[in-house]
Amino acid sequence: MLLIFTAIFLFGFLIGWVGRPCVDNFPMKPQTIGSKLLNEMQAENMRVYLRNWTRFPHLAGTEKNLQLAQQIQTQWKNWGLDSVELVHYDVLLSYPNKNNPNYISIIDENGNSIFNTSFFEPLPPGYENVEDHITPFNAYSPAGVPMGDLVYVNYARTEDFFQLERELGINCTGKIVIARYGKVFRGNKVKNAMKAGAKGVIFFSDPADYCAPGVKPYPDGWNLPGSGVQRGNVLNLNGAGDPLTPGFPANEYAFRLDEGIGLPKIPVHPIGYNDAEVLLRNMGGISAPDEWKGQMNISYNIGPGFKNSYSSSKVRMNVYTRNEVRRIYNVIGKIRGALEPDRYVILGGHRDAWGFGGIDPMSGAVVVHEAVRSFTKLMEEGWKPRRTIIFASWDAEEFGLLGSTEWAEDNAKLLQERGVAYINADSAIEGNYTLRVDCSPLLYQLVYTLTKKIPSPDDGYEGKSLYQSWYEKDPWTEYKEAPRIRKLGSGSDFEAYFQRLGITSGRARYTKNRRTAKFSNYPVYHSAYETFEIVERFYDPTFKKILTVAQIRGGLVYEIADSIIIPFDCRDYADALTNYANVIYEQAKQHETQLNKYQVSFDSLFSAVHNFTRIATDFHKRLEKIDVTDPLAVRIINDQLMLLERSFIHHMGLPGRPFYRHIIYAPSAHNKYAGESFPGIYDALFDIASAADEHKAWQEVKEQIAIASFTVQASAGTLEEV
Repeated sequence: MLLIFTAIFLFGFLIGWVGRPCVDNFPMKPQTIGSKLLNEMQAENMRVYLRNWTRFPHLAGTEKNLQLAQQIQTQWKNWGLDSVELVHYDVLLSYPNKNNPNYISIIDENGNSIFNTSFFEPLPPGYENVEDHITPFNAYSPAGVPMGDLVYVNYARTEDFFQLERELGINCTGKIVIARYGKVFRGNKVKNAMKAGAKGVIFFSDPADYCAPGVKPYPDGWNLPGSGVQRGNVLNLNGAGDPLTPGFPANEYAFRLDEGIGLPKIPVHPIGYNDAEVLLRNMGGISAPDEWKGQMNISYNIGPGFKNSYSSSKVRMNVYTRNEVRRIYNVIGKIRGALEPDRYVILGGHRDAWGFGGIDPMSGAVVVHEAVRSFTKLMEEGWKPRRTIIFASWDAEEFGLLGSTEWAEDNAKLLQERGVAYINADSAIEGNYTLRVDCSPLLYQLVYTLTKKIPSPDDGYEGKSLYQSWYEKDPWTEYKEAPRIRKLGSGSDFEAYFQRLGITSGRARYTKNRRTAKFSNYPVYHSAYETFEIVERFYDPTFKKILTVAQIRGGLVYEIADSIIIPFDCRDYADALTNYANVIYEQAKQHETQLNKYQVSFDSLFSAVHNFTRIATDFHKRLEKIDVTDPLAVRIINDQLMLLERSFIHHMGLPGRPFYRHIIYAPSAHNKYAGESFPGIYDALFDIASAADEHKAWQEVKEQIAIASFTVQASAGTLEEV
């Protein structure tokens, strides 16, 4: 009996020691441990990691990337994580032919080549002798040598092809199209081109989208040189992971499809804007609309085909890319939770890069590494988190989020039962203007609370918090008086965890001024010029911004893993649902005649959102009164918080996109990078005025409203008092 009494006393003392009064409407522990974590993180450490990890290319499926994984594994073990393992999968990857590089030709009427684009991308100063830097290519392009007339299709967005066909009367069937990078995911562009009947796609980076005004090209500035080429995959996976094993991990006993899903059917190849200018200079046809014109010294004619002395010439693509199954390696490290080891908080970011990876992904990979070191320093002082923390160095993200998705599929049953949150750690910087956060509404208040405690690294904001500089530079004025937080789309490793499994997720990084910058991504994105030097000289010389991102990501993981009550706020979800319902209704009201004709009503959705708001408010009133010394009460309330995101998952997924199962959020069907709210309704309404069967189209809208209404109402029920 004495032993039992002692155990109960110690358990109660432990709970009391880590608890404190309710702040910001959820109980949290003292900030001494959290402050130690943030103060432990060092900018200089991340500078050293970045320098060491960007000396050589480390493409997924290569020996160099395996060696880097082994180096990280060894370091994590030495630092003292409870466990660290390499987890491998055999997935379909894609590579150019070393002995036969891809290129584009102009062919005259006699079949002679009168111009060839560059075979290689010149390596930057200091890297000239590096071997195995991959030549420009688009991963998963089929091999082929199509020849035909060239058509300029702007960004190759859905609306661009609509404009070509419906307003300009230009048919792309049998043509080779040339499109500028930017605005939407390149895989969506290829899908659109295939749908339009094109037999090949050429991508280029227009200076309008990849060169900031007044900035010199690298190495004298941070703009993309004319010879720079953006690599990237052109899959249309829709969340499926490895193309050969959709829905299941690509392990030794997996069943593999004979033909993978999401693979493009036409050759695709990227070029620099110097080469693109030669191809486009003599284009015939009408002049492109003003908004289609970039900043090269050409007329931007659309075609098809050439004019003047080139009128009999064609364009030929010479693509020799090949796909093959190779082994990839994730590094998975864990700190076992002291009180709730069956609850997982994950910090994950990828390691593989198209080249040196100075920005993408290594500016993020160093954050994960420094977070591991800092957490293990706390462990040396006797600290253990309440919940289990999992650190992940993912492989093959650049090929379609393969490493993270395969691990999610491998552990789906555990993660559905135990996953509390996933914090993504891709590139820490894509600019140096201000913070950017994309996350579930459940994390809004925690993000705001944390950024109020972290000093701003921005010039002119000395003595002010990160929250203050973020709010002044990117306010959310049309929604609430706070810094803007964006919806999660896709394009990084959180996808499977949030969109498929329904685990609360978020990401944070430093970004450019989106109100004034016209260029897409950052100029040297996925090129040979993503070096250590471009980060140190131009993006973050002091590494203070990378440190700030590390503190945010690490702080989120710490608070979620160690707070007695999981620090989620359901009321922000209620506000978001109200906003999203109003937005989608306004979109539908543009077709008021059809709404009346087919008796389409949004009343059920608004009613469900209203009920969710009421129940979420009541939930937080109960939360304020919870006895944090009662482990059963704590477990019940935490399970409700943890599983709320899961309640928005529909097991059948969205129409035509079964691996996107979140009814509130999904990547846009027309741009994988962007997030859409109530995506089922949004997709049903998209271009509905041109539907071949109007009645069927509006029936689909009604069905999606019903699914959304049911889901929101059912989710509200999960928050009611047990």
